[in-house]
Amino acid sequence: MARIHQTLRDAELHLSSADPVMAGLIERYGPCGLARRRRDPFHVLCASIISQQLSSRAADTIQARVMTLVGAERHVQPGHLLGVSPDALRAAGLSWSKVKWLRHLAEAADSGALDFRKLRRMNDEDAIELLDAQPGIGRWTAEMFLMFAMHRLDLFAMDDVGLRRGVNQLYGRGRRLSDRRTLQITRVWAPYRTVASWYLWRVADPDTQTWN
Repeated sequence: MARIHQTLRDAELHLSSADPVMAGLIERYGPCGLARRRRDPFHVLCASIISQQLSSRAADTIQARVMTLVGAERHVQPGHLLGVSPDALRAAGLSWSKVKWLRHLAEAADSGALDFRKLRRMNDEDAIELLDAQPGIGRWTAEMFLMFAMHRLDLFAMDDVGLRRGVNQLYGRGRRLSDRRTLQITRVWAPYRTVASWYLWRVADPDTQTWN
């Protein structure tokens, strides 16, 4: 973790030098908090599926029920989900779609079809493609996972409402900027676009309940 923290400090220096707007955000919000704790990758993906289209409170309640059901103390693992029936998972408050997606994810991780060690060695686009192929995981979820569970530092999620709102507010005076203009703005943040995104979320929604 010490290495990633040093990398984040390097990222802050780069962003401050490359973009005066980012320099102001870093001064305002202080050190980036992306690497506050290690996250179990399988557990993070399960939590992302459980939380889809739910409020934070409802998602936390259902996740707690699932963890109690499967006997997971800290992290849900593939064996936990494969060791209980689909009906039991449904009774914990999951929709049938989410039950199917979670069991498919557990089977893929258990069989090695989804290998997180290999995923770490993939480039960003290949990793996104592999994750996006899993039922219940789209590109946005894949990008958030890579940012917050795998500490990929050069991603900007074009489909994230909060990020686009932050860019519009800071660089477009509230006007909706085109994809082309947004990409022009974000290009100068490379290779630390994930870190820049963390600061944009602070602007778009200071009390954000996203992965960060």
